[in-house]
Amino acid sequence: MVFWEGYASDEAMGTFAPIVVYWLYAGFYQVLPPLENYRLHTRKEEEERNLVPLGSVIKGVLLQQLVQATVAHGLFLVTSQASSSGVAIQPSLPVQILQIAIAMLVMDTWQYFVHRYMHQNKFLYRHIHSQHHRLVVPYAIGALYNHPLEGLLLDTFGGAISFLVSGMTARTAVIFFCFAVIKTVDDHCGLWLPGNIFHLCFQNNTAYHDIHHQLQGTKFNYSQPFFPIWDKLLGTHMPYRLVKRAEGGFEARIVKD
Repeated sequence: MVFWEGYASDEAMGTFAPIVVYWLYAGFYQVLPPLENYRLHTRKEEEERNLVPLGSVIKGVLLQQLVQATVAHGLFLVTSQASSSGVAIQPSLPVQILQIAIAMLVMDTWQYFVHRYMHQNKFLYRHIHSQHHRLVVPYAIGALYNHPLEGLLLDTFGGAISFLVSGMTARTAVIFFCFAVIKTVDDHCGLWLPGNIFHLCFQNNTAYHDIHHQLQGTKFNYSQPFFPIWDKLLGTHMPYRLVKRAEGGFEARIVKD
């Protein structure tokens, strides 16, 4: 049993919960005090280097989430499997954990190769993917700020394929998609906070992705949102080290051979 049972269907939760979680988690980062001692970039850098205002970022994210919700609703309608009692049969916990692990690997694979191709193809980068890189200094609310076509190809289709290949139910998908959203937002938060579970458990984290947003790192660290497996296998992994800035905060500095 889950807390929403009797109030909302698994399909409705799978469609809308990730959107709510995105704004709650990104909003949490947005209302934090400056925390200059934990920032990967200064406030001045964020204001001067980013090429798009916050209002436009919010509109872009909302548009992508509208498309995602539409596709998710259709996907759940097509794949919903209920028993004769009208209730979907849920697999055992070990099976659900395995399905989530499979979905993570599938999503990482899809996003790595689509993301890398959008950098290698000059037309796609100039007209589509460069929109995301207008946020030279990433922040949490901008995690899903993309060109609508990129949002569809990279995130929406990637999520749908992960769901289908793993064979998970809509109820398991609620957990997986909410976790993926939280991880994606955290990777763009621009803060290196002590005790952050994602920094402790994942090599692919806020600093790792910050390297990709730097000019020297745009051809590296494509992996997202979970593991750096493909970067390491295919030679696009860019090592870095965190250096304390004299004025406070940290810098993710590329380590050159």
